[in-house]
Formats: sequence, C-alpha cells, structure tokens
Amino acid sequence: MKTHPKGSKKLLNAWAFYDWANSVYTLTIASTIFPIFYGALFSTDTKQVHIFGTDVKNTALISFITAFAFLVIAFMSPILSGIADFIGNKKVFMKFFCYTGGLACIGLNWFSLDYIYLSLTFYFLGLIGYWGSLVFYNSYLPDIAFPEQQDRISAKGFSLGYIGSVLLLIFNLAMVMKPDLFGISGTEGEAAMKAMRYSFITVGVWWIVFSQYTYYILPKGAKTGNKVTKSVLFNGFKELKIVFRAIKSNVRLIRYLRAFFVYSMAVQTIMLVATYFGEQEVDWGGEQEKTMGLIVSILVIQIVAIVGAFLTSKASAKFGNIQTLIVINFIWMGLCFYGYFVKTPTQFYITAMFVGLVMGGIQALSRSTYSKFLPETNDTTSYFSFFDVSEKIGIVIGMVIYGSIDQITGSMRNAILFLFIFFFIGIILLYRVPRTKNIQ
Repeated sequence: MKTHPKGSKKLLNAWAFYDWANSVYTLTIASTIFPIFYGALFSTDTKQVHIFGTDVKNTALISFITAFAFLVIAFMSPILSGIADFIGNKKVFMKFFCYTGGLACIGLNWFSLDYIYLSLTFYFLGLIGYWGSLVFYNSYLPDIAFPEQQDRISAKGFSLGYIGSVLLLIFNLAMVMKPDLFGISGTEGEAAMKAMRYSFITVGVWWIVFSQYTYYILPKGAKTGNKVTKSVLFNGFKELKIVFRAIKSNVRLIRYLRAFFVYSMAVQTIMLVATYFGEQEVDWGGEQEKTMGLIVSILVIQIVAIVGAFLTSKASAKFGNIQTLIVINFIWMGLCFYGYFVKTPTQFYITAMFVGLVMGGIQALSRSTYSKFLPETNDTTSYFSFFDVSEKIGIVIGMVIYGSIDQITGSMRNAILFLFIFFFIGIILLYRVPRTKNIQ
C-alpha cells in the first residue's frame, strides 16, 4: 500500500473523514434516537427498572451507567495515551475500539427490558468504543499534519462530522416518522419502535463502513521500535502526576482548573441528560409529536452551538476569556432555574436554543483559555491529557449526583435545579482567577 507523506492532502482528508464516520454515534445514540427509544420502553406509570436486586428509576439508571462508563474511560485514557506514544501500530487499537463501538450500536437493536444486563452492556460498550477510538484518532494528528495545518484539519474534521451525523439523523427521522415508506410494518407505535431499532443498526454500519477509507490511507503509526511493557502502560499516569505538581505551583492555572472542574461538571451532565429530560418531563401531546419535537430540539442545539461559539469568540476578544466565561455561567445558572418550570414544547424549544448558544461557547472557550494559561512547555500533550481526565471525572461526579437526586426525589426537575449550585460556585471560583493580563 502506498505511503502518503506527512502533510499531504490525501492523508489529511483521510484522517478528517473519521469524524464523518464516528460522529453519528454522538448525535443518534447519545443525543436523540436512543434516549427517545429508551423512554418509550416504559409505560406511562412504570418508570422503574428492577436491577441488581433493587428498583431504580429508568433515567437514574442510565445516568449511573453513563457515569460508570466515563469512570472507566477516565482510567483507560492515560493507559491508552501511554500506548499511543510508544506503539508502532496504533491503527490496530483504533480499529478495535471503533469496531467495538460500532458492533455495540448494532447490538442496541435488541435492547430489551427482559435482557436488561445484556442491553446495558451494549450501551456501555458503545460509549467505551467511541471515546477509546478518539484517544488514538487524536494522537494521529501530530503524525499526519504539521503544526500550521493542525487547526485547519481539525476544523475540517468537525465540519465533516456535523454534516454526516445530521444527514444520517434526518434519514433516521424519516424512518421513524414514515416507517411505511421503508417497508416497516406494524401499528403506529410498533413501527416507530422498529424504525428506532433499525436506526441503531444504521449507526453501527455507517461508523464501521465509512471508517475503512481512513484505515486504508492512515499509516500504522509513527514507528518507534518500542514494545508495550508494564512500565509503558503506566507512563500516562506518571505524566499526569508530573503535570499536577507543575499546575499546583501556577496560581492562575490551578484556580482556573478548579472553576472549570466545577462548572464543566454541570455543563456536561446537562448535555448528556437533556433529551431524557425532554422525553419525560415535557407534555408533547403524543408519541409522534414527542419524537419529532425532541429531534428538532437537538438539531436546533447543534446549529445554534456553531453561532454560539462564534459569538463567544468575539466576546472573549473584546472583554477577555474569564469575564466572558463568568457571563456564560450566569446564563447557564438561569437555564437551570428556568428548566425547573419547563412543561410545554415551546418552553423546551426556547431552552434548547439558549443551551445551544452557551454550549458551543463554553466548550470552545474553556479549552482555549486553558491552552492560553499553560506555562511555556513542549509537553502540551500531557497537559491536555490532564485536562481531559479532569473533565471525565467531572462528568462521573455530575452524573452520579444527578442520577441520585432523580432516584431519591423521583423528578429530573429537582436534579436540574440542583445543578444551579455548581454554576454559582463556578462563578465564584472564576472571580478568584488572577487577571494578570487580558486574554486576547
């Protein structure tokens, strides 16, 4: 097979094309079709799952499983990063996690309350496959692109992922809303559920099939001649420990990270549970209206998030990163309070629009602020690995707290309202970040 030189157009495009392949997981499985399908498995009155010898509220259960998956991911990431730095064939690891995730998505076609343990295993493996493959996918970037090319090709990957995932979601929406056009038989409810199950198969097939072009063009990895040993497996943790020691001595960076850890915990939790909240707490009037409304809401969030990221970039250039983050956190705080009272589709659409506006902004600005606060170093990979692991641990804590409140009180509204506290604390911590200079 022909080897393409670093920086070549074909190599860069092949790398970016993996975003086209895998982004369908986040939009269809994590954000839209699966949450709707999962909620529809339960009758109006019964929202409990008997599992591990106890009854657990359905939305609390999915929160706990998601939290556990991210805990595993947080532990695995440093190990996988250590392997990625030393192995000469990272492609095989990327393939392994890709196929694990893709096959798990296909397995969701048989998701059933009668086989809840196996069903949740498929859901769990989908998360592991997606995030595990990203570790090796991201580690390819310095191998295939020169520094001056990396921002541009990363943005191209994001764009391809957005376009591909939206196209498949529209196709899946057509299947769910008009199943007869696709030869899917049954009553209205039965046909819609079948269509949702089939959409999980389309995600798995799309992910695996379209990734083949990436695998065909990408090299095996930067040849190092190193073998994976026991010490290599724990190199990632050693690097994180070194980074943590360095961060503790940097007042501005450690204070910013504390603030980020607290407010990101709430942001990521809301993003992961938004559809479950809309499915259970909003009065849509009917199942078809619910399905259409939730999917439209997610599409609104995706589109508005792009605008939000642009506006946030402009605001940070004028007012500074920290000041802009404080304002965004105030908006998130207001959304938590407003979310407690959301009952109608119109109210949910308004919430979705504002969530999209601040979602895109806070994610992009948080990462760029961290980057600008870093000390002079050649080891930015280790610093960003620390940042990513912190974010994942925050997700674990946020999902566990959210799921626990949902389980204890029986209402997702109470859990959403409680997240108000994290944004409030985040604002206080952001005010404590030293303003030694205006971050432009």
